[in-house]
Amino acid sequence: MNQESAGHCLASGTLFSIESLPFANIPQQSKLFVEYQQNPRGLKKFYPSAPESHTEISRNIGAVLENYKTDRNLLCDALQETNKSFGAGEKTFENIELLRESDCVAVVTGQQAGLFSGAVYTIYKALSAVKLAECLRGRGIKTVPVFWIAEEDHDFDEVKKTFVLSDKSEPSAVAGGLKLLKLENTPQNYTENLPVGFVNLDETIGETVDEFFKSVSHTEFSDELKAILKESYNSNETYSSSFAKFLTKVFAKYGLIIFSPLNEKLKKLSAPIFAEAVKKSDEIREKLLARNEELKAENYSAQVLVEEDFFPFFWIDESGKRRALKKNKNGKIHAKETKREFDLAELVEIAEKSAENLSPNALMRPVVQDYLLPTVCYFGGGAEIAYFAQNSVIYETLQRYVTPILHRQSFTFVEKKHQRTLKKYDLNLTDLFEGVEKVLPQIVEKYLNKKTAETFAEAEEIINAQLNHLDQDLRQFDSTLAENLANRRRKILYHIGALRTKFHFAQLRKDEMINRRIESAFGALLPQKTLQERTLNVLTFLNAHGLYFIDWIYDAIDLDDKAHRVIYL
Repeated sequence: MNQESAGHCLASGTLFSIESLPFANIPQQSKLFVEYQQNPRGLKKFYPSAPESHTEISRNIGAVLENYKTDRNLLCDALQETNKSFGAGEKTFENIELLRESDCVAVVTGQQAGLFSGAVYTIYKALSAVKLAECLRGRGIKTVPVFWIAEEDHDFDEVKKTFVLSDKSEPSAVAGGLKLLKLENTPQNYTENLPVGFVNLDETIGETVDEFFKSVSHTEFSDELKAILKESYNSNETYSSSFAKFLTKVFAKYGLIIFSPLNEKLKKLSAPIFAEAVKKSDEIREKLLARNEELKAENYSAQVLVEEDFFPFFWIDESGKRRALKKNKNGKIHAKETKREFDLAELVEIAEKSAENLSPNALMRPVVQDYLLPTVCYFGGGAEIAYFAQNSVIYETLQRYVTPILHRQSFTFVEKKHQRTLKKYDLNLTDLFEGVEKVLPQIVEKYLNKKTAETFAEAEEIINAQLNHLDQDLRQFDSTLAENLANRRRKILYHIGALRTKFHFAQLRKDEMINRRIESAFGALLPQKTLQERTLNVLTFLNAHGLYFIDWIYDAIDLDDKAHRVIYL
């Protein structure tokens, strides 16, 4: 790789200290995902195009372009129209024009249209795509970054809420404490089973925006952020259009192209792949069932449940609701929770003439995406990597090139106040994985009241030693008494342990400020006992640091680093 491309692909920021943490050292990671990060080539059976690293992505370009049949002008006309409605900047339109050229490829990522962009990993996904696109362009390869909004999804419970850190919601804020606050918005006239792209916001969204700013301290960046949110999230928008407008504003200078799959023109372009998938739905189902057995045989779990009635599409009914399609025993395809049934020929006709009435499911969606776009690589999360092991058989069944997937960049940002807490008590992120209920007692015994902790340890040691002597005597005298002693030993040590726990809580009540600081660090770095990126919304960081935070993320991205990265601000 030449010097220019390295500059685009590697982390360029030098302001912050960064540590890499392998995913194998992080709890709750799937076996398949961890192994894919460590040795993707060893999983070629499930990932035919798996690259060892991002530097190999360019090898796929010939196959991608050879298999790409979508009319670029129609595609880019639709993208130009939708991105204009989102308020896109000049660089985005330059990228759309570049995409019209027959030798241009796309680096793609996507996510559901979560409230205020959802968890912060959405931001990491988008910037990962931007970074790789810049890397490839630095090597002379025409490439654009595209963000696919999963606005056809109808799981509203997943998108209607998000979490921020509040420093004004309770008295502990006086001591520097933070509280995890859930923001939630359900429009008053919300109807179940609508694709989120059809869910209209109402005046309550303004109240939700205000709730956030009431819960955080006003900073020099608050007014700008509030203006962005009020302009993006208002009663004139849907859940997905507001999401698109927000991303467009925070990524203004990065040229990210937003893809809105509910757009009628883009839906019509999907007709050929829809029709082909409907025709081959039986073959797709059988191959998915076989693939799940292959995964199971190698001790991997299938990410998406596939059963005998599987069908790769949903039906959008007359009221706009998204209904799962299932194949029944008489060969008909039934729309769940309705009396509507279709035969295969009827669904083929719908796919060809009224594609807007069909919606791909989770396994089918990437195939549609990569039919519409000349996708050279997709950036996903751990779960998406897992289900790409399943849907590679759909690509193959439809004679599509199997798109390679890379894991998005993954971060935990540690702000200075939490750095000080970690440093003072000699903690790092991996220590927090044990849970606050284990870390706090350790801090009490090591830092807050070492003398009493040593007394407890000595008492336990003496009691154990004396009970051991007594056990030896009783075994020689009467074995049943020794067995009785074993039971009583457990009770004695249990009561000593319970008293020790009460000592911990008493000490923490005495040192309440320290208790709050530790709990605050947990809330910020491991909220809800998961990685920060899976819970916290980017608003917390944007209010504290402004839009500079977006640039910090971009600068910190290192596509050579497949680990989770801890960044000390």
